[in-house]
Amino acid sequence: MKTEKVYYSDVNCRMAGAKVLEILPCKDNSDSILLVLDRTIFFPTGGGQSCDLGEISGLKVTDVTESGEVIYHKISLEGNSDINKLNEDKIHTLSDKLGISPGSEVTLSIDWERRFDNMQRHCGEHILSGIFYKLFGGVNRGFHMGEDYLTIDIILEDKPEFKEISMDMCLQAELMANQAIWDNLPIVRRIFDSREEAEKMPLRKALAIDEDISIVTIGDVNDPADSVACCGTHPEFAGQVGMIKIYKVEPNKGMFRIFFEAGKRALLAYDKQYEVLTTLGKDLSAGVPDLMDKYNARNEKNKESRDRLYNLTKEVLRREGEYIKTLLNGSDNNPCLTYNILTVDDIIELGRSLAGNINSMLFLIHGPSNTIFLFSDKHDCGKLVKENATVFNGKGGGNKIFARAIFTRRDDLESFIHAVNMLIKE
Repeated sequence: MKTEKVYYSDVNCRMAGAKVLEILPCKDNSDSILLVLDRTIFFPTGGGQSCDLGEISGLKVTDVTESGEVIYHKISLEGNSDINKLNEDKIHTLSDKLGISPGSEVTLSIDWERRFDNMQRHCGEHILSGIFYKLFGGVNRGFHMGEDYLTIDIILEDKPEFKEISMDMCLQAELMANQAIWDNLPIVRRIFDSREEAEKMPLRKALAIDEDISIVTIGDVNDPADSVACCGTHPEFAGQVGMIKIYKVEPNKGMFRIFFEAGKRALLAYDKQYEVLTTLGKDLSAGVPDLMDKYNARNEKNKESRDRLYNLTKEVLRREGEYIKTLLNGSDNNPCLTYNILTVDDIIELGRSLAGNINSMLFLIHGPSNTIFLFSDKHDCGKLVKENATVFNGKGGGNKIFARAIFTRRDDLESFIHAVNMLIKE
């Protein structure tokens, strides 16, 4: 049994007819079946490219796979709840319910937007990989089509003068790759029966198979933008890729991982990025050419403000610490102070700076959050919080010399303070 691959002979075919050869149960999902057809326009997952999706006579195709020369179309039976736990003996039930059986004629329809998106991105990877090989002797050892970007892993092995891939090198490759798109180079798929015949092509990568070899070439075979073995679908001309945009490059396991996007997705990503630039430009009253100057100037001003705030806070904490020391040395053995401007971290720093001076207890309150901090050189702060905070609808914890408790109501916080004062006086 063999499935004719229409997507190779006519990559632009969006609808077609076919005959059902076999209906199989899907072992991993009782709500799905597998259809085998005499021909198909559905590309199966392979070569780093995801499969086509769509419909077969109104039934939803959720996955397409290939085994040998046969292509299997996974059909969802969701909505046909009376067909469940399908097995070999119940295939006739399916025929009755869905109106298809071996020998039936069906209509195929692919999700063209998904197919074209895959072709743009896959072909963009071909072009960029070919250019890295041509310019720097970089060989593609890995390819991934992610939702937010594409990646290729390039190893520098054919031109020893290059030791690393910089962003400047990436931009050079990006420009040359886009030039191939602007030149609208033809994309041709050739089939070879043997490795010996296929290796006469100007391949950028050694072959891994010996027969029925598909070589995809972009541009003139004597000086192509790319030429490599590939089983995926590609547009007829490079111009259909639209554009390629590299985002970044980073070392990865002895190679260099290039992050990029191609086709419509590259344009949409650029639109989002430009929208951010436009928003920043309005905020900074700057155009794109002088945006970085304005941005750096604002950052410098913000840094000066942060430094000034830091120094002022340190001075406030120093003075407040000196003031609290006078209270600790006075008649008030358990001072309680509330702060509405200082942050929680400021208050903790203030309390800890007084270690060794707190004969009994120091209460410091962060007003906005109803958080109280206990500091002591004598009493077990953590124990006091653990045993009493929940009594007043609070929660918290800590250690012997420092603890905190948080309350929803100020009245509960004050009741907690009164209780602790009574306990440590006993």
